[in-house]
Amino acid sequence: MALDGIVIYSLVDELSSKLIGGKIDKVYQPEDDELMLHIRSDKTNYKLLLSANSSNPRLYISSTHSKENPISAPLFCMILRKHIQNGRIVNISQPNFERIIKITVESLDELKNIKTKDIIIEIMGKHSNIILVDKKENKIIDSIKRIPINVNTYREILPGKKYIYPPSQDKLNPLEDISLSYFKDILYKNNNAVFKSIYSSFVGVSPSIAKEVCFRACIDENSITTSLDSSQIENLFESFRRMFGQIKNNIFYPCIVIDKRIDKVIDFSCIKLHMYSDYSFIKNESISFILEQYYYKKDAKERIHQKSQDLRKSVSTKLDRLYNKLKKQSEELNESKNAYIYKTYGELITSYIYMIKKGMEEIEVINFYDEEGSTVNIKLDKSLTPSENAQRYFKKYSKLKNAEIEISEQIDITSQEIEYLENILLNIGNCENTIELEEIKEELIKHGYAKRRKDFKSKDKAKPKSEPYEFVSCDGFKIYVGKNNKQNDYLTFKIGSNEDIWLHTKDIPGSHVIIKSDGKSVPDSTLLEGAVLAAYFSKGRMSSKVPVDYTPRKNVKKPSGSKPGMVIYENNNTIYVTPCEEIFTKIKNR
Repeated sequence: MALDGIVIYSLVDELSSKLIGGKIDKVYQPEDDELMLHIRSDKTNYKLLLSANSSNPRLYISSTHSKENPISAPLFCMILRKHIQNGRIVNISQPNFERIIKITVESLDELKNIKTKDIIIEIMGKHSNIILVDKKENKIIDSIKRIPINVNTYREILPGKKYIYPPSQDKLNPLEDISLSYFKDILYKNNNAVFKSIYSSFVGVSPSIAKEVCFRACIDENSITTSLDSSQIENLFESFRRMFGQIKNNIFYPCIVIDKRIDKVIDFSCIKLHMYSDYSFIKNESISFILEQYYYKKDAKERIHQKSQDLRKSVSTKLDRLYNKLKKQSEELNESKNAYIYKTYGELITSYIYMIKKGMEEIEVINFYDEEGSTVNIKLDKSLTPSENAQRYFKKYSKLKNAEIEISEQIDITSQEIEYLENILLNIGNCENTIELEEIKEELIKHGYAKRRKDFKSKDKAKPKSEPYEFVSCDGFKIYVGKNNKQNDYLTFKIGSNEDIWLHTKDIPGSHVIIKSDGKSVPDSTLLEGAVLAAYFSKGRMSSKVPVDYTPRKNVKKPSGSKPGMVIYENNNTIYVTPCEEIFTKIKNR
């Protein structure tokens, strides 16, 4: 999947038809690497998203953008407002079929003179950037990412520097006419798998498009180019020529390819990918729609993952300490369980006290507690009397015996804390938006596992609440799944009623699940789906035969003073399920 030169070509065609002549009303920068331009064109309002995100660089007209903008606009946003806000878009182009889009804007300066600026969006993976350039001087005004000479020796991306395009890859433009013999020479020159030879020879062509060319020509994409005979070369050339002939004539088929069994996106493109005929297609006239469908959830998920990294690291560090603490406590418990040996030593010293004199370092005596009557060596403190040595062992026995009870209690506390934080770690992984992430942060702050930032300012307005997952079983019963501990408590004790079915993975961190019975008997098929959801939203997601406990909700209790999400339950049964992606997708899409 790639936002390649072909997709950009179709995108430029779409943007040109809708935005040229449009006025840029507003400029926002919701993320460090992302812009949103509000454009009024032909009596229609558009939101143009521009992103230089390293993982998901992209550009398209957005219909679902809902991010909050920072209270204070970043510097680059302020510069853009100065130079292009209220300006008109006069041209949109794609230089040399590269993954670059240039938006040319005319605006008035302070003296009411017309000035022309280029907004250049370079879609180059981790090197992606958005650069504002003075068109007349070809000088950089500023960029969303500043790149000094010590980072890139080929070109600096800094204010006042001359703008230079990224280095050329010396590839051919696939839209230019070439002969069959030249096409053959190009492929033979790159003696590789056919599809590799195609995408490494032509600019803007992704591996996916190269494979589609091979598929249409009925040629194995992995065949070595020099192994192709003349008829195969001709078929390949004809397939290539027809595909790019359609693109040149702006004949597009914007689509997303989906494996519906597991609800997974396989690919997207602006042409029909016949090689995926066994999969389902989402088709739309707008390539922007297709790009937003693909990138919206992907980008949101990755940004949440990035924003949660510090929290995840903090919880993981605390867990590592607790694991070490539990190990040490377990070792101490094992030692305390051997306390009887010190009592035996004390009693043996008392029994053989007539044989011991002060100053002795050890004594060997018969252990009359041993059925075989073996001898045992007992270490002595030569500075103590025989009686004092016996008392020393009796005291050690008492201390360890008392410690056994205390250590056992400490182990229970440590184990509960580990279980709680493992659940927190799982909850962080389940986060789908910043609201859910903030709820977890607040919970950790409340229970002393995290501190509030010094620059934190409380907002008076009520915070929005996250909602649990809601599914419908094959029998029509509603099934709810908590996303975090706060939701788990709310789900179990507010949404759930006494006769509903409560489910949770057995001895495995996971979400609370409630099957709403509405006074009816819950069928086994619904119970099975509820168990699959409990296993899927647990640490056992990638395992097979995951044990899931279930019981009427009335059997679930929350101990006084326990942490969020912590409960005890009784009278439960256990079912074993394998949480495969295909079954989950079927439930999710019902």
